[in-house]
Amino acid sequence: MSVRLKLTLSYAGFLMLAGVLLLAAVWVFLLRYVPERAMLINPDDKLNGVFPVRSVLLEVFAPRAAAVLAFLMVFGLLGGWILAGRMLAPLTRVTNATRMAANGSLAHRIRLPGRRDEFRELADAFDTMLARLEAHVAEQQRFAANASHELRTPLAISKTLLDVARTDPSRANGELIDRLHAVNSRAIDLTEALLLLSRADQRSFTREHVDLSLTAEEAAETLLPLAEKRGVTIETCADVTPTVGSPALLLQLTTNIVHNAIVHNLPEQGTVWVSTGVRPATVVLTVENTGEMLTPELVSTLTEPFQRGTERIHTDHAGVGLGLAIVKTITRAHDGTLTLTPRPAGGMRVTVELPATAPPTDR
Repeated sequence: MSVRLKLTLSYAGFLMLAGVLLLAAVWVFLLRYVPERAMLINPDDKLNGVFPVRSVLLEVFAPRAAAVLAFLMVFGLLGGWILAGRMLAPLTRVTNATRMAANGSLAHRIRLPGRRDEFRELADAFDTMLARLEAHVAEQQRFAANASHELRTPLAISKTLLDVARTDPSRANGELIDRLHAVNSRAIDLTEALLLLSRADQRSFTREHVDLSLTAEEAAETLLPLAEKRGVTIETCADVTPTVGSPALLLQLTTNIVHNAIVHNLPEQGTVWVSTGVRPATVVLTVENTGEMLTPELVSTLTEPFQRGTERIHTDHAGVGLGLAIVKTITRAHDGTLTLTPRPAGGMRVTVELPATAPPTDR
């Protein structure tokens, strides 16, 4: 049976039950006090004639009661069917929207009018889910298009270099081999970054206790040679910041942020500040760097895949354009928040906020 039919039968059943209880009350509180034998009344009394007996009243009452119950059944079924249809109308709209979403139409919204009740909350939650799903699908499509473009470039360069090597009469291929090695290394880095991005997005990792301050110090120490080569100073101020997550992914997150701060810095005498701290319910990793003046509009796009500063550049140590995109994905996979803000003096401040946890106790 459909839900509407079940509700209809429920309405009619309750109405019939109420009618039976009402008639039973009439019997209990009225008919039971009527005498079973005829009684003669004093002619001088206000009640003249013979007082009606119980059997006579039952003969009159029973057909009327049956007719009332039959009317209540018909009225309950008809009224219940109409009321159930009106009550379930919002669910019909939700069902139609679900079918449209299953067919690929994610732009449709229910937008259920009326007062805020359970059906309205269900429709609003469904609209919110559709909006997030549509944004996620659009992001994935945009990412796939950018990834295809990025992968096409090194492959095309490799093909060109190989064609040149085949047609070079002097066969002096040493420089071509070096260039091919660089292009191949870039393609490998891009592929590994894509795999890391997919792994973090699927949350397929084991959560462990991690001290984010140790992760920040390890990332700064690893990238110190690159910072010295580019004339950038790294300053760290790390307090104990216990959280739960993947040590490898959180190290990758911190390394990407610090690497980005070093590469996109002043040509010389630049500075990178790395700090960690604890808030009431979260731990915070903050990385700031000097650099060129950035606008909030530009900063808001830096977490998009393959965005590198003000333009799509390909320089040494510039990465593959997935650094902050990976940071965003890892942060989201750890139920944290990522905030990018431009510094008034130039450069950028990157803040990662993760849920805090009590540090593990040594036994």
